[in-house]
Amino acid sequence: MDDVTPAAVPEAAADKRELIRRRVIEAAADLLAREGRDAVTTRAVAAAAGVQPPAIYRHFADMDGLLDAVAEHGYARFLAAKHAAPAADDPIEDLRAGWDLAVEFGLSNPELYALMYGEPRRGTTSAAFQAGMRILVERIHRLAAGGRLRVDERLAANLIHATARGAVLTWLSLPEDQRDPALLTAMRESMVTAVTNDKPAVQGSGLPAAARALRAVLPEQTTAEQRRAAPPRRMARPPGRQRPA
Repeated sequence: MDDVTPAAVPEAAADKRELIRRRVIEAAADLLAREGRDAVTTRAVAAAAGVQPPAIYRHFADMDGLLDAVAEHGYARFLAAKHAAPAADDPIEDLRAGWDLAVEFGLSNPELYALMYGEPRRGTTSAAFQAGMRILVERIHRLAAGGRLRVDERLAANLIHATARGAVLTWLSLPEDQRDPALLTAMRESMVTAVTNDKPAVQGSGLPAAARALRAVLPEQTTAEQRRAAPPRRMARPPGRQRPA
């Protein structure tokens, strides 16, 4: 006698459907990372996922729907990275670390990041995106509770999100020989200055280039001080990036 209950049949079918959907999303995300957005075609995704092309349209209304799902997959990965990162004791250092983590994710996943953030509304209704924003709001509330927030909490969230997003997209738009890590450090510190009452700081090995960039963006610095900047030295690595072993 067959032990399979009637309820188990649709449940098994739903599990299979979800497994195929996940395979298609992961195949599209892999193609995007390796070959760029133009490579994410119906035929290529179907071949990579081991399904027939019509199967894609049984799971997604169109290719734009698939790209939305890939963006949501990216937000989930970024959320996992946020959860894995320990919080710093000092809320401003925690803010810096969170900003660096966002930038590092973008630099490490350029094609995925461009899909996630290159279009204003893509993926912003996803559960993972909203959960990530709640982590940012918690960081900001911690600053406000300690009397260290300069602006309204909502404005602070928008400024932090905008500067990280703008820093990564600007970096990715530049020719490789024009990608100066001082840009990232300066944008981070200008964000800290804008949203908190903490003094800006250039940390790590950014030194002369980052210091000059900071003098250019901070209003209290004078033109004379900019002329006295140290001569250029070897570029530092971007915030949060490690030297190769």
